[in-house]
Amino acid sequence: MTYALINLWFLVALALIAGIAWRSGVKPRVAGMVGAFIVVGILTAIFDNAIIGFGLVDYDPEKISGIRLGVAPIEDFAYTLAGAVLVPLLWTALGRWESK
Repeated sequence: MTYALINLWFLVALALIAGIAWRSGVKPRVAGMVGAFIVVGILTAIFDNAIIGFGLVDYDPEKISGIRLGVAPIEDFAYTLAGAVLVPLLWTALGRWESK
C-alpha cells in the first residue's frame, strides 16, 4: 500500500466529517483554515526536510509518488492539510457547544 493511498483514506474520512459538521451549522472561517495551512505547511516543510535530511526518517521509494518538496515527499503534507481543516473545525464546534 502506498502512502498516497493511506492518505486518501484519512482525507476522505476528514471530508465526510467536515461535510457533516458544515451541514449541521459548524462553519469555521475558511480564511483561518488557509492561514493555518500556510503556517503549518511552512513548518512541516522545514522540519520534515530536516528530519529526512539528517537521516532520522526515510521513505520506501516504491511507496511514494516521487514528488518532493526538498527531500520531503508530498505525501507528508496530507497530515498538515488534515490538521489545518480538523483543528479549526473542532475549535468552532466545541466553542459552539460550550456557548449553549
